[in-house]
Amino acid sequence: MRRTLSVISEDNPGVLTRLAGLIYRRGYNVESLSVGRTDIPGFSRFTVVVNGDEGVIDQVVKQLDKLIEVVSVRKLGPGRSVERWLLLMKVKAPVHMRPQVLQTADIFRCRVVDVGGEAVVLELTGDKGKVEACVEALRPYGILEMTSSGSVAMERAGFAEGNQEARENGYSSAEGLASVAFT
Repeated sequence: MRRTLSVISEDNPGVLTRLAGLIYRRGYNVESLSVGRTDIPGFSRFTVVVNGDEGVIDQVVKQLDKLIEVVSVRKLGPGRSVERWLLLMKVKAPVHMRPQVLQTADIFRCRVVDVGGEAVVLELTGDKGKVEACVEALRPYGILEMTSSGSVAMERAGFAEGNQEARENGYSSAEGLASVAFT
């Protein structure tokens, strides 16, 4: 089972190293790890996508919650969260093929962020399935270079859970601070 965790932590030097080290040392199967600042100065949000059964996911949550800088760990449930990936892709697009490349890119609502004589750089945001489908659709034209952000995610605005349901579904012991500061 694939689960997405949202981890709020203090923005201190070495937090990323400690968090990644904890995951690595325990041998958890991580599909994606992204980090960025939050709207509250001094705090960062880690989005961790982990593969494993419910016992493994619960263990990951408990281990992350033990880190001193971690303020909150949440399991983001399917349908109750918004998850996006960012993709930048350089695709062969000589002048005679450019209309076909751009038409295919437009199907996925890609943005053209750079144009050269023989290639274009496209930007795409969407769920993992959309990103993968776009890559496969553009592959026949020739992908020259590609990079992806991995998953970033948060709870949906319309599905805030009550405190009891939150405890049952994986909120950490710091839920009081997290619910005030980060929801």
